[in-house]
Amino acid sequence: MQLSEYLPQLVDFNRVYLACFFTFVAAFYTLRILIQKKRTGREYVFAGTRFCANWWNHMVFRFFRVVIWLACVFRLIFPGLDTYLGLFPSLNLSAALLLGDIMLTVGFAWVLVVHFRMGHHWASGVKPGGPEALITDGFYAFSRNPMYLGVALAQVGFFLALPSVFSLLCLAVGLAALYSQVRVEESHLAALFSSRYDTYRAQVRRWV
Repeated sequence: MQLSEYLPQLVDFNRVYLACFFTFVAAFYTLRILIQKKRTGREYVFAGTRFCANWWNHMVFRFFRVVIWLACVFRLIFPGLDTYLGLFPSLNLSAALLLGDIMLTVGFAWVLVVHFRMGHHWASGVKPGGPEALITDGFYAFSRNPMYLGVALAQVGFFLALPSVFSLLCLAVGLAALYSQVRVEESHLAALFSSRYDTYRAQVRRWV
């Protein structure tokens, strides 16, 4: 039996999987930040001054996270919503859907690993006067942005798992915001750590 023959089942599975996946992601980070903040008394989310690049990137990510979550939940309840997402029939293939699920899962799992390995050093956005230390070992010895690599992988995975105009727009905007945020953080670290960051930047690539 060929993989293509499982397409209807995979479409139904993805409908459930994507709704559960993004619900879990939203719940995880909300609870994680609230628990850490209560336990340590520290802030972990720094959007920055209103209308600055860091602020805009945060607003874009927040907006699209909510929109993606709502779209995935509502298309589970109302399958007819797919009509309005602009599905690409040529990409709605069993192999592509499976690859998308794998990339989405692996990307998020990679983000979690890096997240927990960073421990108390983790923060969302540019922390004023921080971070306290420049991390150059572990995952950061191979990439200056290992967590964002996982995010980018998951974004591509989402497009493949739900190939549509909607997910393509999310991918394009998401990658653009990700690149913009990397540039913002690089400028911040260069100003904060000066020659140490310049040396690190010369030794380790931005991505891989």
